[in-house]
Amino acid sequence: MPVPMVQRCLPTRSFLFCNLLPDGKRFPIPSGPLPLLAPPRAPQPPRARHISTHPSPWPPSCPPVSSRHTHSTSNMAAENTANWEASIKRNPHPDFKQVENSRPPFDTASSFHYTQTPSPSWTFGSGANALAPASPPPHVAIDPYAPGRPAGFNYKLLISAVIPRPIAFLSTRAPDGTSTNLAPFSYFQVISHDPPLFTLGFSGPLDAARAKDSLRNLHATGECVINIIGEDYIEAANSASVNAPYGVSEWDVSGLTPVYDCETVPQVARVKEAVFSVEGRLESVREFESKATPGKKSATLAIVEGTRFWAREDAINEERNVLDPKVLRPMSRLGGITYGRVTEALELPRPDFEKDLGGAEGAGKLQAKRLAN
Repeated sequence: MPVPMVQRCLPTRSFLFCNLLPDGKRFPIPSGPLPLLAPPRAPQPPRARHISTHPSPWPPSCPPVSSRHTHSTSNMAAENTANWEASIKRNPHPDFKQVENSRPPFDTASSFHYTQTPSPSWTFGSGANALAPASPPPHVAIDPYAPGRPAGFNYKLLISAVIPRPIAFLSTRAPDGTSTNLAPFSYFQVISHDPPLFTLGFSGPLDAARAKDSLRNLHATGECVINIIGEDYIEAANSASVNAPYGVSEWDVSGLTPVYDCETVPQVARVKEAVFSVEGRLESVREFESKATPGKKSATLAIVEGTRFWAREDAINEERNVLDPKVLRPMSRLGGITYGRVTEALELPRPDFEKDLGGAEGAGKLQAKRLAN
C-alpha cells in the first residue's frame, strides 16, 4: 500500500551498533539525519489510551537489507514459502469448508470465566492430581537430527507440543515508505518488563531473497508495532498469513484499519481493531545456522523493545496496569492450522516458603516422605 510521504528526520548520532555477529564484533554504522516517511495523521476517535514506557533512543540497528528488490527476488521468497507449506502439509483437510460446515457454530455466548482447580484440596508433596493416568504409557526419545528426519518434522512437532502460543500481529513498513506489511507470528514472547522486551522468531535468514517480509522491513527500519489478536478479527488476521509477494499489503487483504498515531514509531501503523498494541524498536538481531544443512542460515531471532503501549479504554483498569481478558479475548496458536480461545481459567496463589511450606522443617519432612516412598 503506497503511503503518503511526509519527511521527518531523526536527531543525528555518531554511530549505531549491531549485535548481529555471534563472535561479539560490532559494526559501526554512520547515521546522520535519517529521512523517514509517515502519512498525515487523520483524527481518530478516543478508542485507546497510550501508555508511556521509557523509550530508548533510536535502537542499535544492523546493516539493513535493501528495500529495493526485484520482482524475481520477491517472487522467490513467496515461492519458498509456498514450497515450505506444501512440504509440511499444514492443512490436513482437502476440503476445509466441508469439514468446517460439519462442526458446531462458534459459541458467541461463551466468555472468560474462572473455575476451581482440578484438585482444590491438593497439598504439598501430593504430586499429580486425579486427571493423570494411573499407568501412563512409556515415553519415546526423538532425535531432532536423526538420519532421514526432515526439519519440517521438528516444526510440526514443536508447534503441536508448545501450546498455546501467543501471537504477535506484526505491523512494519518498507524503508522508502512504498509498502507496508502485516503478518501473524507465533514464535513470539515477552521476556522482560524492565525494559519491556519481546522476542520474535523468523524461519529463514536475513538474506533478501529468503527473508520474511516483516523481518526485511524490521531489520531495515528498526521499527514495528506488535498487535495482540482477538476473537473479533481472527479471520482477518489469519488472512494476513497469505504468501503474497513483497510489496503486496496485507492491510488490503485483511480489510483491517491502519491507524498512524504512534508516538515513537510514527511511520508504522497499529491495528485499530486490536485491543492492545505495542510500539517497538529493534534492539538486536541474530541469525542461526541450520543443523540439518550446515552452512545454511535457517532462523533469525529479533529482540524488540516496547516503547509505547496502547490499550482500549474499556479493557484497561484505572491504574493502567491490568487488562481485562473478557475484553481482550485473545487468540492463541496450536498445531497445524488450529487456533485456541481463552474462555476458562483457574487461579493458584504463589506459595510462601515459610508461611505455607513450613520453612526448612516443612521441606525436610516432605523430603523424608519422598525418600520413604
